[in-house]
Amino acid sequence: MVTAAHADVRVLLVSAVASGQGKTTVTAALARSLARRGLRVRVFKCGPDFIDPMLLERASGAAVGSLDLWMVGIDQCRSQLAQAATEADVILIEGVMGLYDGTPSSADLARAFGVPVMAVIDASAMAQTAGALVHGLRDYGPVEMAGVIANRVASTGHAAMVAASMRGIPLFATLSRLPKALPERHLGLVLPSELEDIDALLDDAAAQLSIDQAAWDALRPTRIDLLALPEPVPPLLAGVTIAIARDAAFAFLYPANLHTLRELGATLTYFSPLADEPVPAEADAVYLPGGYPELHAQALSEATGWKASMLAVHAQGVPVVAECGGMMALAETLVDQAGSTWPMAGLLPGRAAMQARLAGLGSQGMNTPHGVLRGHAFHYSQLDTALAPRTHTVKHPSGAAGEAVYRVGSLTASYFHAYFPSCPAAVAAMFSRSPA
Repeated sequence: MVTAAHADVRVLLVSAVASGQGKTTVTAALARSLARRGLRVRVFKCGPDFIDPMLLERASGAAVGSLDLWMVGIDQCRSQLAQAATEADVILIEGVMGLYDGTPSSADLARAFGVPVMAVIDASAMAQTAGALVHGLRDYGPVEMAGVIANRVASTGHAAMVAASMRGIPLFATLSRLPKALPERHLGLVLPSELEDIDALLDDAAAQLSIDQAAWDALRPTRIDLLALPEPVPPLLAGVTIAIARDAAFAFLYPANLHTLRELGATLTYFSPLADEPVPAEADAVYLPGGYPELHAQALSEATGWKASMLAVHAQGVPVVAECGGMMALAETLVDQAGSTWPMAGLLPGRAAMQARLAGLGSQGMNTPHGVLRGHAFHYSQLDTALAPRTHTVKHPSGAAGEAVYRVGSLTASYFHAYFPSCPAAVAAMFSRSPA
């Protein structure tokens, strides 16, 4: 029910005891299943993430935003939920890591907005102990537990044992072990665009998800405040055209970042370094987001037109913002996972090399004259450079030094992935020419 002041919508935060329980697969299956029923479904991802939202968007048919009490902020979380509540019958929020992991955690988000939690458990190696696990998840916070989705259930008998252990908490749904799992690589799931059978996989997961109709009917709606409007963004980039690299090598991009650039007044245009497309001639600034340059190092090394255009715009003082994979592609060389070395664009002195272990992870903020620009880091490579950092980000919540931020002429480069809505004025400054 929607009134002028609020909407009552079914909202669920889908979480688990830890990563690896199948939250993303279950959330995608639930979104696809509900959409196939004719319901309007909106999905959000809690915490910083690029790949899971791509899958959830494919499953639900609608863009997936980020909700995080620190990186996004409670006011912007509230305004996003308000917008979704006017467009959807059901809102699903996939949690990050385990329910209580992180500062703030998924549980903190659920409590902040009065959202009930749907716990996903990997039931493949347990039966009655599932009840103890779920009661612990509920009571530790506590949180309101709407129900349980048991993943990788072996049989109806197995499901019955799990259900009997819940002691009043509904077994909302079960999902059997899927014949074909979603493939993964070092930064997470394989990009949905790389899988020809992605829709068949999602349809199969939705078909295998057995939802208890009584448990669905019993879900209470959550009241969402519709008066939570975002602060207007001044058009600090009016008249500025920003060229954005967008292909399989540069795919890690928050949709909210594009929205913020448009709100700032910028005109956005796109080009593909992998296709050896040069920076568009009309570009007043260039944005190279993160992605998988290490998987496409040979193609990037052979993209002579693109590399020449990057050197040219940099020499002309055009602002260039490069994040993580974008920065790797602008180093002198890139060493891939097989140990092969490939020449890159060379705007940034040094070598980017893949590592076997995770080299950076977690929420971070960059202090600027305009305020704190918040975001995160997640990378398996390291940059070996003699260049001194201009500054470092600050890790949240520890306050320790985070990722190096480099400046070379008009280039700003870092492993730091910025969430642009957290400080639009700082973003505008990065994409603006410095006074002569």
